[in-house]
Amino acid sequence: MDTKFDLVVIGGGSGGVRAARIAAGYGARVAIIEEYRVGGTCVIRGCVPKKLFVYASRFADLFEIAPTFGWTVDAHFDWPTLMANKDKEIARLEAAYSAGLDKAGVTIFRDRGEVTGPNSVRLVKAGTDLTAKTILIATGARPSLPQIPGRELGITSNEALHLERLPHSILIEGGGYVAVEFATIFAGLGVNTTLIYRGNRVLRGFDEDMREGLDAGLETRGIRRIYETNVLSLKKTGSDITVAFSDGTEAPFGAVMFATGRVPNVKGLGLEHAGVHLDAAGAIAVDAYSQTNVPSIYAVGDVTNRVQLTPIAIREGHAFADTVFGGKPTAVDHSSVGSAVFAEPEVASIGLTEAEAATHGDIDVYIARFRPMMNTLSLKSDRMIMKLITRAEGGLVLGCHVLGPGAAEIIQMAAIPMGMGGTKADWDRAVAMHPTAAEELVTFRTPTHRYRGGQRV
Repeated sequence: MDTKFDLVVIGGGSGGVRAARIAAGYGARVAIIEEYRVGGTCVIRGCVPKKLFVYASRFADLFEIAPTFGWTVDAHFDWPTLMANKDKEIARLEAAYSAGLDKAGVTIFRDRGEVTGPNSVRLVKAGTDLTAKTILIATGARPSLPQIPGRELGITSNEALHLERLPHSILIEGGGYVAVEFATIFAGLGVNTTLIYRGNRVLRGFDEDMREGLDAGLETRGIRRIYETNVLSLKKTGSDITVAFSDGTEAPFGAVMFATGRVPNVKGLGLEHAGVHLDAAGAIAVDAYSQTNVPSIYAVGDVTNRVQLTPIAIREGHAFADTVFGGKPTAVDHSSVGSAVFAEPEVASIGLTEAEAATHGDIDVYIARFRPMMNTLSLKSDRMIMKLITRAEGGLVLGCHVLGPGAAEIIQMAAIPMGMGGTKADWDRAVAMHPTAAEELVTFRTPTHRYRGGQRV
C-alpha cells in the first residue's frame, strides 16, 4: 500500500473531492480519507436528499389546485417508498463520486484520518501512517445541539432524513434555512408542525420583505410559529416527548428536531499535534488562499466557517488545487454569494438587503407582488414577491430578492449580471419573456420607494 503522497485530503465531501480531483489532474499523487460515505453532507445527508423531500412535500399544493385545471386526483402518500427511492439515488451519487476519484487516480481510504504532524496523517482504524507534502482538511460541519436536559431525545437534520416513520407531530427549533425547509417538508407530508425560534421572525439576515412573505406562507400552510421563545428541556412521556418552554408552558410532540446551527468538525482530527490554530468559533483559521498558520496544512469548506454552502466548498477546493498544484494562486471571493431557501414558498437572494443598501448612499427600491400564474384559476392567495435594489437613477444593482416558485433558479441567473456589475439600465435592456414571473425584474419602471440622504422617501 502506498503511504507517501503529495496531497492527503481528510474528508470526502464536496470540497475535498473537488480538491483531490483537480490536484490529481495537475499530476499530484493524491489520497483522500473518508470514514463515512464519499459525497459528504450535501450529497449524503444534506442538500440532495433534502431537496428530494421538498419535491415530495410540494405535491400537496399541486393536488390542491389540480381540480381547477380539470384534474381529479385521489392521492395517497407512502413514506417508505420515498425513503427507498431517496436511498437509491444517494447510493447512485456516492458511486459516481467514488468513480470520479478512481478515474482521476486518487487513492481512497475508507477510514478516519488524524493529523499527527505537519506532514503526517494516521489512518486510525488501519493503524497506518501516511506522509504528505500537503494536507488538506475538508471535514465540514455537523449539527449542533442545545445544552439542555433531554437533548438526546431530539433529532437533527441527519436523523430526519432516515426516520422509519413520520411522527404525528413535530416541533422544530430554529429559524434558519434548515428549520424552515424541514418545517415545510413535514407539513407538506401531513405532519402537524410547529416551529419555535428565539427571534421575532425566521431567516434573520434576509431582506425584511422576504422574511414577512415566508412567515405568511408558513401560516398559510398551517405551520404554527412560536417566536421569542426557547426550548428548556425534553422528557419522555409515553410515546411522545414533552417539551418545556421558556414561557413556562409545556406541550407533547411526536418528535423534536433541533435546527440550531452547525459547528465545524474539528474534534479528534489531531490538529493540536501540528499546531493548527482555530478561531474564536472553533473553526480552522485560514488566509485568503485557505492556508492555515502551518504552511503545509490547508482547509476548505464548512470546517473554516467562512460561508457554509456546498458551492463555496467546491470553489475553495478548486482554488486550493489551482494555488498549490497548478501554479495559479487563486483566492475565492466571498463578497457576493447567492442564498436559496427551499421552503414553501421558496426564497432566494443575492446582494444587499434593503436595510443594508440604505446605508450605502441613495438607492431606489422596486417591488412587485402578484399571484403566481399557476394559482390564478384557484382560490389560493399566495403572493410572489420580486424585489430589486439599485443605486439611484438607474445605477448599479445592489440586491435582488425573490419569494415564490422558482426563486432559486431566477436568482442563479441574476447572479451573472450582478457579478458583472450590471446596472438597472443594463437589466432594462433585456426583453421580457412573457408570461413568466422573472419578467418583472426587467420591466420595473418606477421605484416603489427611494432612499435619499439615508431617509426613505
